[in-house]
Amino acid sequence: MICGYTIGEYIRNRRLSLAAEELYNKNVKVIDVALKYGYNSCEIFSRAFTKFHGISPSQVKSGNSNLKSFSKLSIKIVIEGGKDMNYRIEKTGEFTIIAKRARYGGGKKISNKNIKKTWQTYFEDGTIKKLCSYIKPDSMFKGAIVGVCFDDPTKGDFDYAIGTLYNGGKVNEELSLENVPKNTWAVFPCVGKMPEAFEELYKRIYTEFFPTSKFQPYGGMCIEVYYSDDILSEDYKCEIWISVKEK
Repeated sequence: MICGYTIGEYIRNRRLSLAAEELYNKNVKVIDVALKYGYNSCEIFSRAFTKFHGISPSQVKSGNSNLKSFSKLSIKIVIEGGKDMNYRIEKTGEFTIIAKRARYGGGKKISNKNIKKTWQTYFEDGTIKKLCSYIKPDSMFKGAIVGVCFDDPTKGDFDYAIGTLYNGGKVNEELSLENVPKNTWAVFPCVGKMPEAFEELYKRIYTEFFPTSKFQPYGGMCIEVYYSDDILSEDYKCEIWISVKEK
């Protein structure tokens, strides 16, 4: 969330960076380097290596090669005062949303692009319109459409659903009912131009709120609450609900 890539991406990039140094500076076999850095075959290693560095392992050994260096990560959390962050704690029982659910993977950047594309597709194919027919303004989410992340996206593939709170009625065959377990949520209002305000709030939650509050993320669930489709508004309003527990 803070660095812009997952732990898996970091480990892979560091391994490929160190592998290039060994191939360039030492008289070693490609297969030995491949095995050392977690690859079961030269072919798989060569494919990943070429994608990262732009050249093959054999080209590195021939010399005069341009390589990429991926430096060791060092995280420093700096706490600054004088900034307001509005939030509230919500405790909810089990509830159900009616939604369209899908599984996403391929890394954080790829997943974000695919989720954005999914929202656009659902607007165009009428899915959002179908979901809006279930909306009740006096419900917990005040008639909003929500995006629900069921797993921690930093730990690999995850399920994400677009829907609204279910309050009865016939279920459209293209949709499903998804149960959200009893939970405690830290809820953060977001106001501003999208997606910049949304991304900035997420970063502040993890660099400012969690390090200094008595709460920590728990279970990986997150709900994004969107109150309108006017996402081009300069003062667009939405909320981020993150599953938490006390430290």
